[in-house]
Amino acid sequence: MQDRFNAVESRISNSNLRRDLHGSRHLISGKLVIEHSPGLSGPGKSATVQIYSSTQIDPNTRKGKLSEKACLKKGKSRKKDGTKITTYKIKLHVASEFGNPGAFVIENNHKHRFFLQSATLVIPGNRVIHFDCRSWVYPIKDTNTGRIFFSNTCYVPNQTPAGLVELRKEELESLRGDGTGERKEWDRIYDYDVYDDLGIPEKGLDYARPVLGGSDAYPYPRRGRTGRPASKIETINLDLYVPADERCSPKKLSEFIANVIQATTHFLLAEANSLSHDSSSFESFDEIRELYSDNRGQAIRETSVMEKVEKVVPAQIFKEVTHKSEYDIKFPLPQIIKANQFAWMLDEEFGRQMLAGTNPTRIHCLREFPPRGTLTESYIQISDIEDNLDGLSFEQAMIQWRIYVLDHHDYLLPFLRRMYSEGVCPSATRTLLFLRNDATLKPLAIELSYPGSFDNIDGTKTMVIIPEKEGTLQALWQLARAHVAANDSAYHQLISHWLHTHAVVEPFIIATRRQLSVMHPVHRLLDPHFKDTMHINALARTVLINAGGILEKTLFTGKFSMELSSELYKDWRFDEQALPSDLIKRYMALDESESPKGAHMLFQDYPYGRDGLDVWLAIQTWVGDFCDIFYEDDRSVKSDTEIQAWWLEIRNVGHGDKRNETWWCQMTTKADLKQTLTTLIWITSALHASVNSGQYTYTGYPPNRPSRCRKFLPEEGTMEFAEFLKDPDKYFLNMLPDRFQATLGIALMEVLSRHTSEEVYLGQRSTSEWIDNKEVKQRFEKFNECLREIEKRIQERNGDPELRNRRGPAKVPYKLVYPGATKVENVPGIMAKGIPNSISI
Repeated sequence: MQDRFNAVESRISNSNLRRDLHGSRHLISGKLVIEHSPGLSGPGKSATVQIYSSTQIDPNTRKGKLSEKACLKKGKSRKKDGTKITTYKIKLHVASEFGNPGAFVIENNHKHRFFLQSATLVIPGNRVIHFDCRSWVYPIKDTNTGRIFFSNTCYVPNQTPAGLVELRKEELESLRGDGTGERKEWDRIYDYDVYDDLGIPEKGLDYARPVLGGSDAYPYPRRGRTGRPASKIETINLDLYVPADERCSPKKLSEFIANVIQATTHFLLAEANSLSHDSSSFESFDEIRELYSDNRGQAIRETSVMEKVEKVVPAQIFKEVTHKSEYDIKFPLPQIIKANQFAWMLDEEFGRQMLAGTNPTRIHCLREFPPRGTLTESYIQISDIEDNLDGLSFEQAMIQWRIYVLDHHDYLLPFLRRMYSEGVCPSATRTLLFLRNDATLKPLAIELSYPGSFDNIDGTKTMVIIPEKEGTLQALWQLARAHVAANDSAYHQLISHWLHTHAVVEPFIIATRRQLSVMHPVHRLLDPHFKDTMHINALARTVLINAGGILEKTLFTGKFSMELSSELYKDWRFDEQALPSDLIKRYMALDESESPKGAHMLFQDYPYGRDGLDVWLAIQTWVGDFCDIFYEDDRSVKSDTEIQAWWLEIRNVGHGDKRNETWWCQMTTKADLKQTLTTLIWITSALHASVNSGQYTYTGYPPNRPSRCRKFLPEEGTMEFAEFLKDPDKYFLNMLPDRFQATLGIALMEVLSRHTSEEVYLGQRSTSEWIDNKEVKQRFEKFNECLREIEKRIQERNGDPELRNRRGPAKVPYKLVYPGATKVENVPGIMAKGIPNSISI
């Protein structure tokens, strides 16, 4: 990547503002700190700085008065974390009536871009003005304009200092662009587009995909516009346009690429080993276990392996990373089999993962029997389950809200026959469970619907399987559970993870950049929660969710994956992504509006719900405190022109296919604003962490959560049933994804579950000077303290033997909603280390 380390951290600091000898001018001295790319010189005199007054207006421009230019000179170098940094001093003379600086413009006349980290100015009275820049500055030969940065002091629009009003307006207009042309690397333009870049029709009908967004048939959230011609993406493209400020840092991108290469190495070594086998299926559980290493450090140095990696990984990616001398030879051991490699087979663990696994947001309490969907009524009968309710009658179990359902049935039915192909045997499932006195979930029955044979695919068959403890029926129950897990894995990846976090948030990011000035307090509040998301989403469109991408190769939903995601977007509601609303809708909690949390858990040993409500309340309190500082009453929200434009654009453009929904709030009260911001921060932080960080823990072992099934449940009297009776374990292994699909899926989970070394967690900021407002900082520290208390409570709960769902038979403590506000050494790795501020992987 060009200029990948050409970062500039600038800091105009320790400035002295003093009168000159004539008493009519002031001298402002300062510093800029520049990071150098290897082999590249710094900008030197090629960069200049000018400061805008926030109070004194130039009558010709209607903007704040502008100082003279100061060039960068007299550099002094040092090293920081292996990066060369040069400090340049500057001096600026301004008239004594210049007033307080509120912005500065920097021109880059060098041939390379640089990264401006921050700036500081000291004015009379030793008051420090901070500029949290963290932005690329491109050569003026490309941009044709200098780059403006505003101070960290926040203003709602009608309180903007006079000298900054026109600058604020112009900056937002420039960020919106005119909606035409293909975007260049140096453009800072945010606009919307539909998902028309997933298919590759040039490669044939098998690679054609519908355009998502902009139609009743295929509604979808909008993505960032690139202007690139549709359907031209075939491999990972690191230069795919996203505004430069949305791109991952060079350090993070390098770590990410190294992780990709490490996972690719694991995948290729597993593939090479599979060539010695006659079958594409795993032949034993021990053979699957051989994919993993108990002890990290078994490494390879053979150049032949890296040569194979280089052939598989696009050249652009392979050359980007500084190669390690050796790579681990096997996948790391997933936690699900670390303490007990057979715990995943237990029904208690099967039920526990619906409450504390990687997809704890789908299960709900059953309020009517039999279960009904939008298309069908369940075939499960009372007689199938009434003898398995721990002594309760069926009526008692229903009255006490003790029967739960994991429903992956009706939304899949219209797709089953289309998904049915050689190598994919899809089923739609409903799973009923009973809440025992110890709060564990006991499975009661699994209903499976599946298409007919290749010769007769018009009909749909249904069977109901009930749990057994031993023998043939117990083996058949394990097969049914595999189909449930495949359903849940696909729903998790496409809906809980991709749609409900990554995709639905991107329009909020675009609208924030287009409609809320960086001076707006809400922009300042939300900015850390948007870090890297647009870039990660762009990368996903090139390798994960595109035609022939990894998700299509690994999930049973195949080439219909994103079409299914669009279908379920029709049911999406932003207001129901608020955790209390979600829990109440799923009957996992009761409405308790008078309580600060807004919901009361039906039972306390629901780790995701209980920990989540604690974190939700902390976010809600922090957001409320923040809004109270800047908004006096409802009228102040309604009169905020930028907030109103922001919300209007989200509803009518970013989520334009949902513009006519009546559940959108009107954004006319402080309560509307607080609820919206709390929900948005919840989605980008804790919700995403809960469905992302545990992926390798649970899905890194295919038998626990297979991503597809290659066989249906065998029917009595068939050849398949005879094959099953002969060797149930072999039938199960043949049902799992084949070696290629399984190891590719494991490699993907390894990449997606890794934290990078520069991750910033909930309750943290990348700099202590992120806002110039003492009251806000005090409230933020209160937020951090609250999160640290939540961490202690989570640790106590995980150590409580009475809370069986906190660890389960697999002995995996629940830490997927663990805040991580207590700062520790930030070491990359596969673990639930905390809640990242943003959807950053």
